Order: sequence, then C-alpha cells, then structure tokens
Amino acid sequence: MKLAVKTLDAVASGDIELSDAVFGKEQRVDILHRVVTWQLEKRRGTARGAAERSDVSRTGKKLGKQKGGGVARHGNRAAPQFIGGGKAHGPRVRDFDPGLNKKIRRLGLGIALSVKAAEGKLVVVEDFALGNAKTKLLIERLAGLGVTNGLFVDGDAVDASFAMACANLYKIDVMPAVGANVYDILNHDMLVLTRAAVAKLEARVNG
Repeated sequence: MKLAVKTLDAVASGDIELSDAVFGKEQRVDILHRVVTWQLEKRRGTARGAAERSDVSRTGKKLGKQKGGGVARHGNRAAPQFIGGGKAHGPRVRDFDPGLNKKIRRLGLGIALSVKAAEGKLVVVEDFALGNAKTKLLIERLAGLGVTNGLFVDGDAVDASFAMACANLYKIDVMPAVGANVYDILNHDMLVLTRAAVAKLEARVNG
C-alpha cells in the first residue's frame, strides 16, 4: 500500500510503502472489542474491601446475662452495631487485572491501524519538527492537514516543541510509537504518523 507523505506545512514530500501485513489486515470487530475491553479493565484500580464480622479482632465473650438485664441479648463485640465491629454486607475486594495474549494485542493494533488506513483517515508526515512551540502556529499547521481531532504518533521520542504546542488542544494527543494503542487510535478521528512511527509500528505488529 502506497501513501503520500507530507510535511507539517501540508507540502508533498514523497511517498511511503506501507506493509499490507500491518495496514491491510481484515477488519475484525471482535478482536478490537477484546483489546479495548482489556485496556479499560487494566486502567481500573483494585476495589477495596471492608472488614466484616469474621475479619475483626474482638472478644467473643457474651456481654451480659441472657435475661434480666433490660437490654438486647448481645453475644459478640464483633457485631456490626458496635464501634470497632465488622461491616455488615460490606464491599468485597475485586481486582481488575485481566490477561490477554501478546499475539491478540499485536493483532488488535494492526487491525486498528488497518481501519484508519481503509477509512482514509491515516496521514503520514516527515516529522513533527515545529521549531517554535506556539499553539497558534500548530493550529495553522493542523488546519492545513485537515486535522481537528487526531492522534499524533512519533518514533522513539516526541518532538518537545510539538508536544508543548499541542498540550492544551482538545482531542489532539501525541505519543511515541511505543505508547500507541488500540483504544487511543479508535478514540480519535484521524491518525497522524511520522516515517519513524511507521517503521516502529510495523516492527511492533510483526513481533
């Protein structure tokens, strides 16, 4: 698959050959669903539990006589109505740490890239060298590229000026290739890659 390469100024800068094994995969919604669900569950922290009646250390001695005291017939200090007692029907510990095979993760990333390529929402640029870290300047560049909602993926590291300029822009996110993931790719309208990012992503998907 051949795609035109541009600069940030939207000037043609040649072509790039995209691997069909990475950007031409069959679109499988089931794989995308599995990977996105796995990502969102991995974000969740462990749900904390409460100490119930059997978890607290309190005396089991009967508080008073069964009859004649004029009070309730309590039998254990660990009962929920006492200070320091256990929680009645409290929340249980839940750990959201699912597993997913690396093969499926790589496949999902390739399918997400292929979806953007098939929809015509994939843009490849030479690099993100902006020079001047000005948000106004970056907005002009993005308007020329036709991107108002996009994920920008660079190679090993993101250009510092570019990252600073887009820090306050809504729905404009930037990350290195190692951080590219299915959820963020699908959550943005456009996907903008540098030449270096293309090489890194092809290496990741091919394992």
